[in-house]
Amino acid sequence: MTETWTPLKLLAWTQGYFSRTGVDAPRLTAELLLARALGCDRVRLYLDFDKPLGPEELARYRELVKRRGEGEPTAYLTGAKEFYGHALRVDARALIPRPETELLVETALAALPDEGAALDLCTGSGCVAVALALARPRARVTAVDLSAEALQLARENAEGLGAQVTLLEGDLFAPVPAEARFDVVTANAPYVPTGELAGLARELRREPRLALDGGPDGLAVLRRLVRDAPPFLRPGGALLLEMHESHATPLPALCREAGFASAEVRRDLAGLPRLVVARAMG
Repeated sequence: MTETWTPLKLLAWTQGYFSRTGVDAPRLTAELLLARALGCDRVRLYLDFDKPLGPEELARYRELVKRRGEGEPTAYLTGAKEFYGHALRVDARALIPRPETELLVETALAALPDEGAALDLCTGSGCVAVALALARPRARVTAVDLSAEALQLARENAEGLGAQVTLLEGDLFAPVPAEARFDVVTANAPYVPTGELAGLARELRREPRLALDGGPDGLAVLRRLVRDAPPFLRPGGALLLEMHESHATPLPALCREAGFASAEVRRDLAGLPRLVVARAMG
């Protein structure tokens, strides 16, 4: 006799399986994957908790559970991630947006006038640029990425959410017009020291290495970025850089050496050094 699988029964089994295999947030992950397989939201799972699944629904769910158990990130499997209150499309073309990066957005908005100009380098999914453009609809927001695939994902997110963002492909400031000036330049650039990549969580190792690998000390990209940033900032403008916790001393020092008037570290909710905020000369 064929076993009958209902949402409630599947969630209970999958929660146990994910707990045993070390998957983070096992219950939530099970709910997200089942909702994806059934094409519904998580609330519907409990409204239909005793409704048996059909063979095709079960097959879709089993495949998602298998892939998650093998280390594929949940957001890549569901194709979506919420960031700063917006539902973004995500996939293996770019890093998955993290809640910690919302500090970068909040800090940038505090420095961005209503009709100002912002530049987001290494934009990836476009999460920061899109959040800035939606919060400051009269501002001019430009986003840059070296990866054509990541830039296409950013374009999909900007268009899908109705955010006005100018997208440029290239290495850091290279595609930005030389005469352009910005109130804020943001970047969640690659900053993981190369030697630490092998020790990252298996889910993080599935994300693009190009967006993670910051060279031997994690500063290879950030060093160039800081060096080239001053001409693109308006007087008193802000350079905001997400960073590795080991950069709390060397990165502000690099900013001061490049001619910034000040450079300070901001910590995230976990108390870890998360951002450097550097101010251009007034």
